[in-house]
Amino acid sequence: MSRPRLFYCRWRLLIPSPGSRGTRPFSYTPRRRTILPVSGLPDRILPKYKESSTSSLLSLQWPSPPRNILIIPKLHAAPVTASAISFANHIHSEYPNLNLVFERRIASAIHESLPFPIYTSDPAQFPGKIDLVTTLGGDGTILRAASLFSLHASVPPILSFSMGSLGFLGEWKFDEYKRAWREVYMSGSRVAVSDLQDPHTQFATAGRTDGDGDEGLLHSEWEGVRGKSMGLTRSSKMLLRHRLKVGVYDAAGNNINEQLIRASIQTPPPMPANSSDGGLTQKQPGPPRLFHAVNELVIHRGSNPHLAIIDVYVNNHFLTEAVADGILVSTPTGSTAYSLSAGGSIMHPLVKTLLITPICARSLSFRPLGLPLNTKVVLKLSEKNRGRELDVSIDGKRRAGVTIGMEIRVEGETVGRTPDGGWAGGVPCVIRSPVRGDGERAGIAEDDDGWVGGLIGLLKFNYPFGDGQ
Repeated sequence: MSRPRLFYCRWRLLIPSPGSRGTRPFSYTPRRRTILPVSGLPDRILPKYKESSTSSLLSLQWPSPPRNILIIPKLHAAPVTASAISFANHIHSEYPNLNLVFERRIASAIHESLPFPIYTSDPAQFPGKIDLVTTLGGDGTILRAASLFSLHASVPPILSFSMGSLGFLGEWKFDEYKRAWREVYMSGSRVAVSDLQDPHTQFATAGRTDGDGDEGLLHSEWEGVRGKSMGLTRSSKMLLRHRLKVGVYDAAGNNINEQLIRASIQTPPPMPANSSDGGLTQKQPGPPRLFHAVNELVIHRGSNPHLAIIDVYVNNHFLTEAVADGILVSTPTGSTAYSLSAGGSIMHPLVKTLLITPICARSLSFRPLGLPLNTKVVLKLSEKNRGRELDVSIDGKRRAGVTIGMEIRVEGETVGRTPDGGWAGGVPCVIRSPVRGDGERAGIAEDDDGWVGGLIGLLKFNYPFGDGQ
């Protein structure tokens, strides 16, 4: 008897020919996990921020559920990477229609560990696509996330989990990630259930209405996530952190930011004149693009053995000749970073100010200076520097070397209301809201819960020593 002939399909399915008496089971090769381009994702959803009569923080309100989520874990930390994979699996399985985006190096490292496609691209495409950013790491990871949008006036909300060495800016512990994500995702869904977890409370309050006649149902956009709803008044609290706008100018007074941008990051080709991205990108020709700093701008002598000599101007008035290792201009957020180490004052992040702090000044009378946020500060290299180049860094990342005659122009970014009643400017950070029964910081106002706790617990503010411990 002749053996049956077999035909092969491209999936290696083995099919016996007609009339054969034997069959063999088919086999297949598992589908390789896919990395897709961000360009295929829908455009970014712009959230709104609403004022509250009981808090100086704002409330996050999504017009529709966020879809494109950028996840940024701390680099070179295997446990954090594993946590990022767990987080990605959870939100993808529990919440519909999410597209998870990673930086290229992260996507290449983890895509085989995820059972669904993920997305990546050059950072230049993120501002027009990303709805929400989640960071897992320390303050440096948050700064890395914010730097991806440093050339843009609009930054997506940032949900940060503290998994770094300090984590003063990180609001949430990672073991709270389910509650934290639920609060952020559901903000704006407007349901009448005030309890986040108790199904009995959800049943007892079914049908409750508010003063506007809301029947306590999810908006249609959130219909696919029943069981994860929050109350009408429950939404994520947001802090819009002030930034600095920074321009670098050559000796002839020309802005050279574009040259520095091309040298440091990849940028997309100029957009067609009739294109639109919701105002997220400054189109050319027009005013030069500015760098934005969350923490500080630093001019420093670097490896040079001599002190830097910098002329400081405030609103076009000469203030002083700074002779020091360097000089910082920082935001209130940055007041607890490099500026604090240099002897600067600590400022609450809601204070509208910028700080000028010398670094190891020659004169003992050169003290840190606080100025209104809209002050225009110019730092100009004096001819007394004898031709030496000084380093310019923004949020710890070196951007340029400046020489005699060049100047750095700095002013605070405006954070405030827009004509349509929304809010613009700053870096929107999700603030951890205390839960009922959270006795760790009892008696501390919700607005200051994390900030005061960070001063005491992390920075050891006015920490006693000796017999006072």
